[in-house]
Amino acid sequence: MARSSDPRSEVLKASPRMFENDVLDKLSRVHPSIPVILFVPAIVTLFVLGLQGLGAVALAWVAAGYVFWTLLEYWLHRVVFHFEPEDGVGARLHWIIHGVHHDHPNDPMRLVMPPSVSVPLALMFYGAFLIVLGSDRAMAFGSGFLAGYLVYDMTHYYLHHRVPTSRLGKRLREHHMRHHFQDHTRGFGVSSPVWDRVFGTSPQGNRRERPARREVAH
Repeated sequence: MARSSDPRSEVLKASPRMFENDVLDKLSRVHPSIPVILFVPAIVTLFVLGLQGLGAVALAWVAAGYVFWTLLEYWLHRVVFHFEPEDGVGARLHWIIHGVHHDHPNDPMRLVMPPSVSVPLALMFYGAFLIVLGSDRAMAFGSGFLAGYLVYDMTHYYLHHRVPTSRLGKRLREHHMRHHFQDHTRGFGVSSPVWDRVFGTSPQGNRRERPARREVAH
């Protein structure tokens, strides 16, 4: 006799229709391989060009770009994704951007950012890097920034659809699952929870409580 499926599990992995328009709705669903296909060539190209222009110093700019992404990831998640108007267009926009993910966190086709959003944002940020940093530094910084974004997208997918075996993987998964199922006002760093520690938003259960000291009888 076949076991009945868990209703809660079915809700978590459901993929509800987001738009009435068939094309828009289809574009809202993205296979997790798409960011890799789109961004790995861009990351490699920017890295090589930055290395040619700056030499070994480019590595420092790559690292800076990566760190900058992790900080942006934290604040985007905390301020933009979790800005939750109660009704109207704002509420609808929040649901499209992030609310649907919290309602159905295991939807396999809505765990990475659609190219219709990620590509324009990447171009916008790279344009800003060019203006602020100049060409060579922008290429190195941009490669680290895009690598950070790709690590975030792949980590996010992995944490929802795989069971990590490494110590780091287990800690990242616990951190993110607490955000989803314990307290969505904490735990905003997905690929880099360090910013939650810096800004005091780590999920409370992540810190192991030290056992109380026993009083020694005299």
